[in-house]
Amino acid sequence: MTKVWGLARFVVVYELRLWAALFRWILRRPIPVGPGVERFGYVGAVKLILGAFIAVSAVEIPILDLMIPWETVRVTALALGVYGLFWMIGLAATMVVHPHLVGPSGLRIRNSITLDVPIAWEHVESIEVRRRSMPPGGQTQLEDGVLSLGMASQTSIDVRLTGPMVLPVRKAKGRPATTVRFHADDPEALVQAARAHLAARPSDRSETQPA
Repeated sequence: MTKVWGLARFVVVYELRLWAALFRWILRRPIPVGPGVERFGYVGAVKLILGAFIAVSAVEIPILDLMIPWETVRVTALALGVYGLFWMIGLAATMVVHPHLVGPSGLRIRNSITLDVPIAWEHVESIEVRRRSMPPGGQTQLEDGVLSLGMASQTSIDVRLTGPMVLPVRKAKGRPATTVRFHADDPEALVQAARAHLAARPSDRSETQPA
């Protein structure tokens, strides 16, 4: 019963956040961020796929309306079709409204409203652009300490951590990672911004005072 209620709560919260993102996207009201924080998108990797699903959903609505002869079934199918169409648009909106963030406190890797991984700069050893194709196994994979958070089965940025870390990723199942790979539409710009913050962080080495 606890699992059922947990799943129900997840679905309700997910739906509310999805529709909130859709309205923010329509009204062009991005979620405020702190001073010095930059946003970096990642939806470009799946834009064609999402666009295709949205187009198919839009075409299906009038076709079903013409094909179904029963009034009750036709109205129900129409309502479900319209809901599904706006749901798909809302899914795309969540990726736009919740981008990756690079700021003074660290890096936040995101994917829609299902993934939000904060990494403080003190835990980052290095960051570089490196485009990779992911092997079969899903968009989230953890193997030999390498956590891949892909988009459309690809990553474009490697983040090497200063040591093993357990990150808030459900599919990692509490296992630590030493490297994180993820995708950004403009990886060069994100890496440049990240390196600027890395260069500005205080040095961990203590200075020896003269006797």
